[in-house]
Amino acid sequence: MTERVNISSGGDYETVFGYSRAVRVGEHIHVSGTTAREPARSGDAYEQAVAVLSIIEAALRDAGSSLVAVVRTVTYVTDIKDADLVARAHREAFGDVLPAATMVEVSALLDPKMKVEIEAYAIEK
Repeated sequence: MTERVNISSGGDYETVFGYSRAVRVGEHIHVSGTTAREPARSGDAYEQAVAVLSIIEAALRDAGSSLVAVVRTVTYVTDIKDADLVARAHREAFGDVLPAATMVEVSALLDPKMKVEIEAYAIEK
């Protein structure tokens, strides 16, 4: 059986809901939906997305990987008008990696301050 590694970032919701920030099984790394923490959580959608991608990058690093191994992202925004701000942060983080990506508008996230949540999937060979 392939070894499973659970990665925690110490976020408040991890213990409340019983999940890992990321899980690595073999070459596959799944990063949970990630939102900004304070003080970035009080910022605009761009600031939140930058903070979110930084948390994702740290989780990938803890899993022995990096943003260059990301093959897919899923982004949830509470206002589709923020799409350009979030896309800018995504483009800055991934550069030429160009993962497959989806962005959808949702009615709400756990905290009313949250404007963006991002999941990431990576394959490390």
